[in-house]
Formats: sequence, C-alpha cells, structure tokens
Amino acid sequence: MIRVDTARGTLTAFGATHRCAIGRSGATAFGDKREGDGATPLGRWPLLGALLRPDRTDAPATALPWRWLRPDDGWSDDPADPCYNRPVSHPHPFGAERLWRDDHVYDVIIILGHNVAPVAAGAGSAIFWHVARPDFAPTEGCVAIARDALRTVLERLTLGMTMAIE
Repeated sequence: MIRVDTARGTLTAFGATHRCAIGRSGATAFGDKREGDGATPLGRWPLLGALLRPDRTDAPATALPWRWLRPDDGWSDDPADPCYNRPVSHPHPFGAERLWRDDHVYDVIIILGHNVAPVAAGAGSAIFWHVARPDFAPTEGCVAIARDALRTVLERLTLGMTMAIE
C-alpha cells in the first residue's frame, strides 16, 4: 500500500518516504469532495493504471496496466457529462481537462480509483497521482511527487495496490 500523510506532506511507498503535494484546499472526506473544490479526497483508492507521455518518458517496467498519452486525451470534469470522471478525446462537447500539457506534471499519471464505482456527478474527477511542480505547489486535488521518485515507484506498482490518503 502507498500511504499519503496529508498533515506532513509525505508519501511513503516501498519503505521510502517522499515529499508530496496535495490539493490547494488541503484534504477532505470523500462525502464532502466536490468538483472544483481543490481538495484531495481522504480514503483508500485503488491504483487503476498509468498514462505516460511518450515524448518525455521511456516505457516503464511495471506490472500496472499503462498506455501512452495522445495529444487529444482528456478527462471529463463536467458533472452534466454522461462521461463524467472518465477519459475522453478532444474536442469534447462537455468540459474536460487536457492531459497533454506543457508543464510536465502529466508526463506520468497514475489513475486513482476515486469516484468510479459508481460515478457520482459532481463528487470530484481526475484525481491522479502525478509529477509535482518543481516548487511542490499545491495541486487541484491530486497527489504529486518528484518525477524521478514517481518513475522509480511506478516500476514496483501492480494492479490491486491502493493509495491510502490520510
């Protein structure tokens, strides 16, 4: 299990502890999480897979399912969208975050199983574990660690593992 200590700003995985960034609004209970609130949802979330930007990283040696990002990849963040909190392609008729970004934070994305079964419209979308900004600035609700640390941890991840955000 991967453990995030939101009070300390750390993530522990495989015996190593890393500095991490969480949401700009701190952390919140799952039932209180709302779209756009900037909070990281407390709870235990399964690791569902990874997305990697092919022009910025090599193929990982991981047992976690993964695929290459494409320039048109997005993630629906519009509660009115029937595809809310699911991957979509741009252009998309509803609001959707672009996953192909210039700032490097989505060069490596681990998809967390927050609000997926069933999806509740407005309860938060696109909760990922991704690359932190160089200054570890807060996220929009995700968990982020340094790129090299994320790549190292990715190689040890398997389907069925969880992230406990406490």
